[in-house]
Amino acid sequence: MATAARKPHIIVFANEKGGTGKSTTAVHVAIALATRGANVAAFDLDHRQRTMGRYFDNRAETVKRTGRSLPTPRHATHDGESLARFTESMESLATDADFLVIDTPGRDDRFARMAASRADTLVTPMNDSFVDFDLIGQVDPVTYKVTRPSFYAELIWEARKVRAKADGSTIDWVVLRNRVQHIEARNMRRVSEALDQLAKRVGFRIVPGLGERVIYREMFPAGLTMLDSGEFGSMGLAHVAARQELREMMGALALPEPVLPLFA
Repeated sequence: MATAARKPHIIVFANEKGGTGKSTTAVHVAIALATRGANVAAFDLDHRQRTMGRYFDNRAETVKRTGRSLPTPRHATHDGESLARFTESMESLATDADFLVIDTPGRDDRFARMAASRADTLVTPMNDSFVDFDLIGQVDPVTYKVTRPSFYAELIWEARKVRAKADGSTIDWVVLRNRVQHIEARNMRRVSEALDQLAKRVGFRIVPGLGERVIYREMFPAGLTMLDSGEFGSMGLAHVAARQELREMMGALALPEPVLPLFA
């Protein structure tokens, strides 16, 4: 008797605003899972920026140049136009994968919406500011109390309904709260309170994200991540702190097995 094809856990990184660290976080999650021994595939839907695809291309060049073995997910980039190519790539990447990590454009995009409706875990990174908060909810300018969910939050609500109707599954919506160092404490507290209010109203989890650290950007040309400490020499305090951030984030995402413990 034939066994059913294995279905990967689909993780979609989506945010219609740029500058939130979405692609950097997606790459780190994909490589963290691959480092744990999972079979990981990645799909870049942002054919204009192609940050995820370029990151993995740079990583492949580092492997070629140094001869070192670096866990790297199988990956593809969409053309932004073809529904057939989107469907074929999704099916091909999903084959034998434990996880499929999808990075979407920082704008409204029909393929991003389609990916969101297929997500098992939907991750929306944001910085600690009301400029970013406005993507998911609106607040009163005096009291900072949440007045209503935003259009984007309503889109996610609709995606959840589509998914539930399609196969009875639920989408775990995670708002990834990045630690922006230059935001003053009172504003961070107000954002935190507004997020707590909206999370109860709309139904998402709040997870600590990555900090605003130059080292993440510096590693892009070589395609390295915080997990590749052996490739960039001794680790300073900033690297150690960043690895701890990544450890905390991966734990809070609560992704399913076959994930193995990270950082033995």
